[in-house]
Amino acid sequence: MNTLDHQTALEQTARKRIKDSHALDGDVDRLTHFYRGWASSYELDVGRDGYCGPMIVAELAGTVQTAYLASERPAIAILDAGCGTGLVGVELKRLGFRLIDGIDLSEEMAEQARGTGVYRHVQGDVDLNGPLSEYSSASYDITVCCGVFTLGHIRPDALRELARVTRPNGFIIVSTRKSYAETTSFEDEVRRLQDAGVLVTAQCLNDGKYIAEEGAHYWVFKLPDRACAETEQQL
Repeated sequence: MNTLDHQTALEQTARKRIKDSHALDGDVDRLTHFYRGWASSYELDVGRDGYCGPMIVAELAGTVQTAYLASERPAIAILDAGCGTGLVGVELKRLGFRLIDGIDLSEEMAEQARGTGVYRHVQGDVDLNGPLSEYSSASYDITVCCGVFTLGHIRPDALRELARVTRPNGFIIVSTRKSYAETTSFEDEVRRLQDAGVLVTAQCLNDGKYIAEEGAHYWVFKLPDRACAETEQQL
């Protein structure tokens, strides 16, 4: 096999793994088993397929801090929800953020993230489809979630729990693969949360670059001031 054929074979194998991950139906046991076997080659595989989502999400976090938050970047507390091997965390540190916590379902992926040295704390075995019971309400200035609102992974209603752990006047930044946004109730969930005064959509970048085979939408949600939200609910 020549070099070009070998490269093509590696790219095809990588894309197959990525596609296989979309068929796991959010099942905790299947996801845990799958990522246990994928953790060591994950970054190589997604890198071969041009994965730029982490850089875009981190850049959006930088823009949000510059435009809206009073604290400087080293003092901004960030939760990287579904941190995987730490690709977003590395980009966040490059931009000057320092107080970064990570959570992920896969302990093996979380261990890779710890090895980057960019996180304050990384917790594995955290199911984003359930309550984040170890995390207090209003703990983070920015919550980022890249590559997790994807087919076979977490449900749209996981967005509510991400909002709970984010501070009033804080922000949530997430990516949604186009296929996920088109085939799930994600946008309906966003409308429900907006109607309930939980969050507002500050920005949505449609059809952005994400990975070679498919683009994504990038969402920036703002958490309302709690006092204002409570007043509106009373009216």
